[in-house]
Amino acid sequence: MTESAAVREWQAPFAVDVRLTLSVHGRGGGDPTFRVDEAGAVWRTSLTPDGPGTIKVLASAPGPLRPDTRVLAQAWGPGADWLLDALPAALGVHDDPSGFDPGAHPVLSEVALRHPGLRLGRTGRVMEALVPAILEQKVTGIEAHRAWRILLTRFGTRPPGPAPAGMRVFPDQRTWRRVPSWEWHRAGVEGIRAQTIVHAVSVAESLERLLALTNAQAARKLQAIPGIGPWTSAETMQRAAGDPDAVSVGDYNLPKAVGWALAGRQATDDATMLELLAPYAGHRHRVTRLVELSGRRPPRRGPRMPVRDYRGF
Repeated sequence: MTESAAVREWQAPFAVDVRLTLSVHGRGGGDPTFRVDEAGAVWRTSLTPDGPGTIKVLASAPGPLRPDTRVLAQAWGPGADWLLDALPAALGVHDDPSGFDPGAHPVLSEVALRHPGLRLGRTGRVMEALVPAILEQKVTGIEAHRAWRILLTRFGTRPPGPAPAGMRVFPDQRTWRRVPSWEWHRAGVEGIRAQTIVHAVSVAESLERLLALTNAQAARKLQAIPGIGPWTSAETMQRAAGDPDAVSVGDYNLPKAVGWALAGRQATDDATMLELLAPYAGHRHRVTRLVELSGRRPPRRGPRMPVRDYRGF
C-alpha cells in the first residue's frame, strides 16, 4: 500500500520554468536522485534534516508562461514537509536578478527572452551538491555520471512514495564513510576523489551550516577542505545556495563557450573568461547559465579531451 502524499500548491510571484530551473540538479540521464516523467513532472529525492523524502513537482498550466506560475507538488516520507517548505527557494523565490541587464549583449538578450522562466534556485543541501561535484573533478561528465549512478544505486536507500523505478536517496554520512575501496574502484573513482568525499562527509554537519553565512564566506570555508578548490566550491554553491555570482573557474569547456558567446572568439583560459564576465559582477553565474543555454560553441578543431586534469579543484 502506497503511503499518502503531502500536497502543496504554490503560486509563484514570477514566471518559472520548473523543469529548466531544477534541471541543474540532474547528473546525467540516469541520475538516481532525479527524473522527469512523461507528463513533464520533476521527481527528486533528498536526505533532508528530517529524513529521506521524495518530491514531485509540476507546473499546473504547461505551455506559454504567464506573469506568474502555479506549481503543484506532492511529497512523501519523513522529509516531505521539509521538501515542500523548501520548494519556493528551489524554484528561485530568493533569486534577485535586479541589476542584471541582458539587453546589454545581443546573445544574452536573445537567450533571456527565449527562457523567461529561468530562475537560480537553492536546495539548501550542501552535501548533495558537493559529493557529485567532487566526482566530476578531473574526468568527463560521462565518467562522473556513471560513478554517481553506480554509487547511489549501490549505497543509496529506496525512496519513499511512488518514485519512478531506480531512484535512490542520497546516502547518510555513516554510509559514505564505510564505502569499501573496491566499490570506489568499481565506480571508477580513484583514491584522491574518494578521500576527498570521505573527508567532506566526516564534517558534513558543519558544512550544511555554511549556508547560514554569506556566499563568499561559505565558499572560502569549503575551499579550506583538502581537495576542494574554486571549481568544486562554485559548482556546490550554485546549487545548494543559488549563488548567482559563483563562476566555475577551472572548467575545461566553460571559457571557450563564454568567449565564443560574448566575444565571438575562444577564451582559452580562466583569466580571459573572467575579464569577459567582469561587467556582470554579481551575476556571473547567471551569465554562464545563459551562455550554456545559448548553445553557442566554438567549432571543434580536434578530438575532444577525454578527461579533465586540473589541480586545485
